Order: sequence, then C-alpha cells, then structure tokens
Amino acid sequence: MSTSALPPAAEPLIRVERLSKHFPVRKGLIFKRTVGWIRAVDDVSFEILPGETLGVVGESGCGKSTLGRTMLRLYEPTSGRIVMDGIDLASLDRKELASKRRSMQMIFQDPYASLDPRMTVGSIIGEPFLIHGGDGRAAVRARVAELMRLVELNPTFVNRYPHEFSGGQRQRIGIARALALNPKVVVCDEPISALDVSIQAQVTNLLKGLQQRLGLTYVFISHDLSMVRYISTRIAVMYLGRIVEIAPRDRLFASPCHPYTKALLSAVCTPDLSKRDDEGIVLEGDPPNPANPPKGCRFNTRCAFAFKRCFEEEPRLAERGPEHRAACHLT
Repeated sequence: MSTSALPPAAEPLIRVERLSKHFPVRKGLIFKRTVGWIRAVDDVSFEILPGETLGVVGESGCGKSTLGRTMLRLYEPTSGRIVMDGIDLASLDRKELASKRRSMQMIFQDPYASLDPRMTVGSIIGEPFLIHGGDGRAAVRARVAELMRLVELNPTFVNRYPHEFSGGQRQRIGIARALALNPKVVVCDEPISALDVSIQAQVTNLLKGLQQRLGLTYVFISHDLSMVRYISTRIAVMYLGRIVEIAPRDRLFASPCHPYTKALLSAVCTPDLSKRDDEGIVLEGDPPNPANPPKGCRFNTRCAFAFKRCFEEEPRLAERGPEHRAACHLT
C-alpha cells in the first residue's frame, strides 16, 4: 500500500475530540499548592483512518509525545474523548481499559531505556502474553520466535540480554514487543531519533513493511521531517499544545498554509541546494511558556505576519483544501 494516498475507509479507526492534557505546576516544600497548569496538549481534535500513518511534527516541547501517551492513556487526559471502535477510551475504568490494551501499543523513543536489562529478549517479547494470558508456554515460545523473525532478529538470540544488542537491534525488540498482541494501532514515539543515521532507514523500512503485511495503523511522532515525509499518509503540525495544520503529506509539503508550517518545511535539508525556493525562514525567539500561552494565536509572538486580530482572537482549524485544515487568520 502506498502512503501517498489515503486508504479508502468510510469510518475512522480513532477519533480524538477536544483532547487536553494539563500538568499542574506546584509550589511549596511541604504543603504543595497548585499555582498554574502546563497546557502540554490543549483542545486537540483529529481522526485516523484504518491502515494510514498520521505523522505528528513540531519543535521539542510542542506536545507531540504527550499527545501520543495521552491517546493510549499512559497519561490520564484532563478532558476530551478518544473514540476507538465506537468506545470512548477516556471514560473506561482500569479493568475495562485493560481489555482494550491489546488493540493499541507503543514503540518508545529510547531502546536503551525502554527494555528491562534484567530480562532476556524472550521474556521481554513474551511479557504481554503473561499479562493478558490465554496462551501456554509452548505457544508463547513459538510466538516469540515468530515475532523475532518478523522484525528480522535471529530467534536463537532469545536468551540474550538487551546489553548484548546494538541500538537498532534493541529497537527491533521493542517493535516485536509492541506487535505481540496483534494491535490495530501503534504509536511510534520518535522511534528512530536515538539510532545512528545508517540504521534509521532500516528501522523505518521495517515499520513500513510491517504495516503493509499486518494492516497496522501508525501515529508516527518525530522531529525529522524528511523521515515523516517518507512514511506518513497525513501530517499534523503541532505548536504549543495545539494542531495548527493537518493535511495529506504531499499537499502539506507542496502548499503549506500556516506560517509555522512554512518555517518548519524551509528547514528541511535537500540534496540539491540549487532547487530550494527560499533561503529558509528563521523564527525569532523561543516558544512561549506553555503554562501561560499568549492571547489569540499562540504563534503571534514569533510570526512575521501577525496583525491585530492575531493578538485578540484564537484561530480555529478551517478548511483550506481537500482534507487540508489550518488555524491561521491569514489564509
């Protein structure tokens, strides 16, 4: 399946509606009191179709990883809905949520920190079966060997420990663990950022191959725009906890609407510098404090095109073309 076009589907697999995750800011040595809130994810809505890859990009601290973890309820949402197969995951209690864990898994950023160094590879990949039950030891061993072959690891390494593997091999172990229970959705939280450049393409190609083979749906979180362009079907651009633009991949790169998206894309390296249409857009200053976002458009403190309305009224995502939405008063 090509990632250049959206997979045909009538109903979204996941519908995120006005999702927010705010972290309290507390002061005091003994009696800690809440003095504010960090709005890591703030009123975010989008849909994901079965079999597609939604890329999520933005600067460090924009809320990408928090969004992915909140979708899976690794972080409890402050408000909003996460609807999957008609069920609001945000409303489930722990017991009900446990039954849905099989359908949604995560690949973490750091393969050195996400694997228990005291467990063998077989135990790491087989742990989901022990938690969710339903399989005997022989069946688990056979399934672990199958998963290792699936991610291109030698099954004879089943009794080795994580420190005996390279970074790329460790990430493959993490991918095998995520696929153990045949999930529908996998959130990939910067899965290649901790790897050598020479290994990143291998892991990305593995993820694409697994998606085609198993019919997986990905949320691919990354700051590497070139890799996001390669793997994604659609791309959502985040800034200070909000989605400021979302569009099919090719349309976003060809016709970005939001000034922040244009600045991000202008920073993408190209093999032939003579083909660049501009010299790059340099944003002045740092992103505002997420505990105290600016009034109006959150990008107004760094936008060269901001005018009076941008400082008074917050823009909402609006249609800019087929399946293309942006939150900007200029476009």
